[in-house]
Amino acid sequence: TLFRSGMVDSETVMDALPLSQETFSELWGMLPVIDAEPPPWLQSGGFSSEFDQMADHNLLQQGDISSTLNNDLLAHFEDPLDLMSEAPSLATSSAVPSTEDYAGAYDFSLVFQQSGTAKSVTCTYSPDLNKLFCQLAKTCPVHITVGGPPPPGSNIRATAVYKKSEHVAEVVKRCPHHERSADISDDRAAPASHLIRVEGNSQALYDENRMTHRHSVVVPYENPQVGSGCTTVLYNYMCNSSCMGGMNRRPILTIITLETNDGQLLGRRCFEVRVCACPGRDRKTEEENFHSRKKGTKTPDGSSIRKRTIREGTETEAAPENPKKKALDRKSPR
Repeated sequence: TLFRSGMVDSETVMDALPLSQETFSELWGMLPVIDAEPPPWLQSGGFSSEFDQMADHNLLQQGDISSTLNNDLLAHFEDPLDLMSEAPSLATSSAVPSTEDYAGAYDFSLVFQQSGTAKSVTCTYSPDLNKLFCQLAKTCPVHITVGGPPPPGSNIRATAVYKKSEHVAEVVKRCPHHERSADISDDRAAPASHLIRVEGNSQALYDENRMTHRHSVVVPYENPQVGSGCTTVLYNYMCNSSCMGGMNRRPILTIITLETNDGQLLGRRCFEVRVCACPGRDRKTEEENFHSRKKGTKTPDGSSIRKRTIREGTETEAAPENPKKKALDRKSPR
């Protein structure tokens, strides 16, 4: 028999029947018939509706989570529209920033405090050299004057660049030693690698240009107080000019610009800076060298030479007689 307890032994059937289309038909006919009607709970659509409800609930939960995350991110950061509207500053976007003074329509200019060359001064400015001498991390007041109020939302930006053409493409940074050491000013808002910092202004923003990677510090422009004709910004220089791995005795310039809120240039001023241990002494020495070179005569190649006074005799002076020869002439017989 081909059946055992109502079940088909497939191996026996395959051995007994020939391999043909009829074999498949007979095997198909041996299968039990199953009721084709779906169960009542499936006919009523209950399972489908419950599944759809569960799927919709999951989608709603995912939407709530996404909206919550987006709201948290937007609340943590600034408005993305404001970030997109920010334009890069023209003072730091150029590979070779301009160092020419530009007063602009608002007559933008800088004024420095009058300081002498005493050894005790921590910051002194030389008008002859257009150079600021200061100590490390000491206050350097810079007074800003304008001929008329600039547009609302204008900013003051300070950027350091190297003076010589062979170094101007490099970014001015602090040396590794001062960058790793604890800051004297303890300004946690400023990055450790930034050279220029602003003292006493919580609105200072330290920026690194995304194209040139130059460092700058930006503060909002404030109108002068009543009875004053200028606005004062307190700057600090956080590394010595002689530091190895940093400026390494390479002269630097500070570019201070007046800009609109979207980065348009309104005015520019530039001056040289030397950060040293004794600003008064160094200023005095450099001014003396400057004035001594200025007195010299310039050659066609631009170098200076010092004039020398040559005394010209009108008459030929007689050479003194040799005393030994004179003594011999006296002893010789006549």
